[in-house]
Order: sequence, then structure tokens, then C-alpha cells
Amino acid sequence: MLDKNQLLRFTTAGSVDDGKSTLIGRLLYDSKSIFEDQLDAIEATSKRRGHEGVDLALFTDGLRDEREQGITIDVAYRYFTTPKRKFIIADTPGHIQYTRNMVTGASTANAAIILIDARHGVIEQTKRHSFIASLLQIPHIIVCINKMDLVDYNEERFNEIMTAYEEISSKMLIKDVRYIPISALKGDNVVNRSQNMDWYSGAPLLNVLETLHISSDINKIDARFPVQTVIRPQNDTHRDYRGYAGRIASGIFKPGQEIVVLPSGFTSVIKSIDTFSGSLQEAFAPMSVVITLEDDIDVSRGDLIAKKNNMPQVSQDIDVMLCWFNNSPAKPRAKYKIQHTSNEQKALIKEVVYKVNIDTYERDIEDKELTMNAICRVKIRTTKPLMIDAYRTNRTTGSIILVDETTNETVAAGMIV
Repeated sequence: MLDKNQLLRFTTAGSVDDGKSTLIGRLLYDSKSIFEDQLDAIEATSKRRGHEGVDLALFTDGLRDEREQGITIDVAYRYFTTPKRKFIIADTPGHIQYTRNMVTGASTANAAIILIDARHGVIEQTKRHSFIASLLQIPHIIVCINKMDLVDYNEERFNEIMTAYEEISSKMLIKDVRYIPISALKGDNVVNRSQNMDWYSGAPLLNVLETLHISSDINKIDARFPVQTVIRPQNDTHRDYRGYAGRIASGIFKPGQEIVVLPSGFTSVIKSIDTFSGSLQEAFAPMSVVITLEDDIDVSRGDLIAKKNNMPQVSQDIDVMLCWFNNSPAKPRAKYKIQHTSNEQKALIKEVVYKVNIDTYERDIEDKELTMNAICRVKIRTTKPLMIDAYRTNRTTGSIILVDETTNETVAAGMIV
């Protein structure tokens, strides 16, 4: 039954010491998703540090440097399961200099939890993280107003912060925003309803996460199948078998459908859709399958199979909203490797159109230097065509990464516009 549960990926974001790690620790602790040996180790560490009870933040702050400094400095991933759903959590840092870490952690998220300290309200980091969440097209935002115990569980304070956040969220393309007053430290409205805030009639956080409707977040219309490898068994039984393996990025594929292979433009018909368990009469995102075709045409890694009447854009010039990851700034017209689905090409940044000030949301057309954590709009030219969609309609075929050819470091990630 658990194997059939729907998977929800969510990220947490907020300013330093807003309680992100404590919140995740509370979710794991109260939902009984922690192994006994883990709990014993955390209890021992908490006691050694002089804490009363269990320091819940230690469940996510697993790196040695983090524990020594008492902060989260990397993206910490945790997994847990309830009877209703499976979860992957990306706990991202709150510091300004780790904007790139939030982009990484949020890139595949179905939902984002934005934490706000009830004492401080909406601050610059709240705006920054909300802008990144909207840029990454995260469809569900859950605003958790934390540390309500430190403002005496005051309803007026909750309403003030909710009104302030609605002002900034109205400027962004966020589909669904929900507000929950919580105390991660005390456990109010995290897994169980709070007895201290009977004025709040909504569900606690875990219940919201378990019931979020996420199937609509997958693009079911645009059929896209990036080819990862060609299957050619070397035995007498399957000597004539030729299949194309990969993971469906979006849409639905069926045997008998007319398809086109890009960028070549060759057309054919799907003969079969095969898996380890047998053939399928229908396959959809995000299933991993092998597609065979009626015609023996040239298909290789990096190609894309799409429906004949619904094709992506094929281009060597793309406009991208880019987040620069690397400590070193981008060099003018430097060449990089660009990774787009299973397609890898060489590319150069032709032009920086503008840089975004993500504290004020203003566009800066004067400062065009790509330094670490900078978010900007750029024009990229590739050596060979890419098969692309806008990120707002397809997060898989609408995203790219840039890799330094010399060091092999990922220097940037981008959303195609």
C-alpha cells in the first residue's frame, strides 16, 4: 500500500534561525519517522550540549560543520512516510550567500514552506525566497508563521503578517498560498492541532502536506520523451530488437501513435512501449520505459521523441533566467557545456540582458556581471539545436544547467523563458 503512495517533494526556506530545521525535526519526531539509533544519537548530542529535551534541529543539521556552527550551510535531504503519502524534504539555508542552495533544493519541489518568525514578520529574506519560489514555478506555497509561542499565540499578529505577505505574493505568479500559525519548538499545528490557537480553524501542517493535490502539476498535454540510450540486445533471441530508453518528461504515449524524432524530423509510429515487467498500452510522465518504432530510423542519445502534431521549439538560441552558482564570475563569451534533459552540447553566453535585484524585484540593465547567487536573464547560443519548452509549461524540458569544461563544475542553472 505504501509503495503506491504519491510522492510529494517539498522545500523549506526562511531567514536564519526562523526554525526550518526544528520544524522538519518536529515533523519527523511527531510522525514517528525516526529510527531508534538516530534518536539515541540525537538525544546524546542534545544532552552533551546542555539542551533540555531533544534538539529537533539536529535531525537535519547532519554535517559536522553545521553542528559546530549551529547553522545549516548545505541542502539537507530527508525522507519520511506516513500512511497517506511519501515525502522528500529539502532543507535549504537561510543566509543570503546561499541563494544558489535554495535554487538547487527547490528545483524539483511540488511545494515550498516559507517560514516567517512571528516576532519579525516579513523581511528581505522572505521576499527573496518567495521570488525564487515563484521563479521556479513552485505551484504550492505554505507560509508557516513560526514561533507563535513567543508572541503569546496572538491572532492579530498572525493576521498582520498574513496581510503583509499577501502584498508581496500578489506581485508574483504563485498559484496557491496557504497560511498556518505554528510553533515548531512546542509542536503547535505541525502534526497535531494546537490547543493554544483555537481561533485557527485550518488543518495542521502535516495534514496539508498529505492532502495537497499535485497530479495537476504534471504536464499531461505536451508529449516529450528524451532518449537516454539505445537498447540493442546482443543475443540471437532479440537480434532485431531496437528500443529507445528514457524517462517520459511529460504527456502520454501509446502504441500506434504517430511521432516525430527531433532534431532530425524523421517520423514513425510507436510499435511498443516496454518495461521490465512487460509491455504497456499507455505510458506517461514520469515513467521510465523503452519505446520501439515501426521504422528503422536514426535515433540516438540526446534526441527527443514527440507527437507529430505537438512539437517543442527546436533552436540554437535560447533565452534563460539564470542563477549563477560558481564562486568565480562568468567570463565574457566563455564557452560551457550545457545539459538539457539527456542532450549535452557546447554553449556560450551571448548576452546578459538584465540582472534582477531580488530584494526589490527591479531589473538592473547596467550591472551585468554574473557573480555567485546572481539571477539574471541571458541569451545563450548552442552548437547544435535543443528541443525546448518554456519552463512555465514544462519544468523538465524547460530547464538547463551550465558546466565548466575545464573543472567540470556546475556553474549555473536556468529556466527557459
